[in-house]
Amino acid sequence: MQPYSFPLFVPANRPDRFAKAASAGTDTIIVDLEDAISSDDKVNARRLAASALSSIEEVDVWLRVNGAGTRWHKEDLRLARESGVKGVVLPKAESRRELDVLRETLGPDQARIALVETATGIRAAYEIAEACDRIIFGSVDYVLDLGCEPSRDACLMARSTLVIASRAARIAAPLDGITAKIDEEALIRSDAVYARGLGFGGKILIHPKQIAPSRTGFAPDPDIAAWARKVLAASGGGEARSVDGEMIDAPVIERARAILRLLGE
Repeated sequence: MQPYSFPLFVPANRPDRFAKAASAGTDTIIVDLEDAISSDDKVNARRLAASALSSIEEVDVWLRVNGAGTRWHKEDLRLARESGVKGVVLPKAESRRELDVLRETLGPDQARIALVETATGIRAAYEIAEACDRIIFGSVDYVLDLGCEPSRDACLMARSTLVIASRAARIAAPLDGITAKIDEEALIRSDAVYARGLGFGGKILIHPKQIAPSRTGFAPDPDIAAWARKVLAASGGGEARSVDGEMIDAPVIERARAILRLLGE
């Protein structure tokens, strides 16, 4: 189990915010050329980002480009390749071919991150997972595409599909979508707990205020951590046995180890 990740979005046309976002406590920032930028400011935003990307050293930097088929896509990819950002986020990912184009265009060490946010993308999740390094669930656009309510029930199938597809492809666990509320810590933490329970590997964020409650939500519950310690203490030579009435065998022991690894134990 890998450490959880909490990428923080920052608009590409606000390079003055890049350093602040990088020092806010996240592990990754996503410089956004797509949704955060109006159509008439795309070229200017790309120019502003190009002059500032190389100055970010504290955290990994991903670049969300405009989608395949848009008139800005090709030049966005050129910027991504030339700037050497750690990864490229492809919005509205709906096919393996789109990710294969990224492979052909980007440098060998640049990650391809598929932002899946449509019904077509969910249908193609397994082939997308085979062609990328990580998946993000674009929950806001997904419910817009389906015309459904932005509820956990409405998105459960999509979320579970992305978790299973990522695991089947042996790539990093997917990142859950945003919580639109910035100041509601309890909601942000609850959304993080829910995503962790489904098997997500982190959550994308839209404001630095969301970092702390998201980390808290993804942290192993103290009771679960205590359970993991007890399991490992009782596992001995690794043979199956009972702990507090629960049968403990190899898969349970490995889960306990994964939980404690997240805690640095």
